[in-house]
Amino acid sequence: MIQRRLALVLNKYPLVIKIAHAINALGGRTLLVGGAPRDLVLGVAVKDLDIEVHGLSIESVETVLRSYGPVSTVGKSFGVLRIHGLDVDWSLPRSDNAGRKPQVTIDPSMSLKQAFMRRDVTMNAMGIDVLTVEFIDFFGGLQDIQDKVLRVPNEHLFKEDPLRFYRVMHFVGRFEMVPDEQLNRLCASMDISAVSVERIEQEFEKLLLKSRRPSLGIRWLQERGRLVDIIPELAVLHDVPQDKQWHPEGNVFEHSMQALDACAHIESGHDDNDTHKKLISMYAALLHDIGKATTTQYSDGRWRSVGHEHAGAVLVGQVLRRITYKKDLVTGVKVLVKYHMVPMQLIASDAPQASYKRLAVKLAPYATLHMLGLLCLADKRGRNPVCQEPLKDDVPEVTLFVQCCQKAQVLIAVEKPLLLGRDLVGLVASGPEMGRLLKCAYNIQLDEGVTDKELLKKRVLALV
Repeated sequence: MIQRRLALVLNKYPLVIKIAHAINALGGRTLLVGGAPRDLVLGVAVKDLDIEVHGLSIESVETVLRSYGPVSTVGKSFGVLRIHGLDVDWSLPRSDNAGRKPQVTIDPSMSLKQAFMRRDVTMNAMGIDVLTVEFIDFFGGLQDIQDKVLRVPNEHLFKEDPLRFYRVMHFVGRFEMVPDEQLNRLCASMDISAVSVERIEQEFEKLLLKSRRPSLGIRWLQERGRLVDIIPELAVLHDVPQDKQWHPEGNVFEHSMQALDACAHIESGHDDNDTHKKLISMYAALLHDIGKATTTQYSDGRWRSVGHEHAGAVLVGQVLRRITYKKDLVTGVKVLVKYHMVPMQLIASDAPQASYKRLAVKLAPYATLHMLGLLCLADKRGRNPVCQEPLKDDVPEVTLFVQCCQKAQVLIAVEKPLLLGRDLVGLVASGPEMGRLLKCAYNIQLDEGVTDKELLKKRVLALV
């Protein structure tokens, strides 16, 4: 079965077979390693090919590759080469020291077992000979995949790279696998303070975008006592109660986990390539109620969290600066958290179209009413009192909110202003006064539904 799947993959890379034969002719051996063997076992799409070459020097491998096209040597010091236009990494076995700037030693003569031992977990420590299709599995990765268990090939080597802590988090959610006792013990005590924000961000993005139940990774952090080291604002929600009438699922942490999974399930309708908006929505679902930690009070026999959305928006920046440097992403999450209660308020008050148009402006350009509607739906579905899986029911109020946004024609973008600066040139001096008038014009347009530009111009010029 794995051989058949591999044949289908390699059919898309005819050049790889030619290069593998050329390397083999010089006494080398090419092995498909890393995520590809794992994905072939799992039966999921293989997107990245990482081929490890044994028995040849880096210079010899580079010479072979150059006969098939221009070679990128950006990663040569790490034993990695690429041919321009071919999305394949050609690497040599290597060892490296622990630390933020490890010293890398390329070792073509390293045994297969030693090379595979350096991988993070056993399911990633398998290999397939590109030419003979021999399946190599020294550490029982195939069985671990079947048993849905995460184990390490070597405890000492695992501890040398603290990034692997975050990779375990990502694997727990993405593959719905459970770390064994040894791995849990290692991760509970690992020093992760040296991991850069950029590397942390990569693992969180994989967790949030590639998991059916990303909450499993976050729950694992909480169970190991490590969430408090990464997102303490989220960890404390485990002790924040909620009113059972509205939240029968339990505390705020449980609700946040269910909402996160609900968001992962919802078809966003975004372009397949627009992962940025999906990522904003996922972070917003994760953090939408973090403000409840500071606003929840017991009053008149009920738990209330008045103003939690505004308190949460303030905390979003504090949380995400540890995970990302993307300011537009942070701002998008902030505005969604700040306004996540508004859709239901608009529906309850039977608000006019102008209210939806103004809300769209408040979100723009970092988020849309469509994204806000998705967050509302995830919020409503994250309330399952029976189990940790989110509800799947439709929510009539959210459906009505989306319909109102569509009717106001602002579901995915703000209403464009009728009057622009060029329309007032020669009539009003450029500068603050023109800016004031254009703002007034846009407010009139939104509030009154004005569609006649000339009429709008006359009205604002009367304010001069």
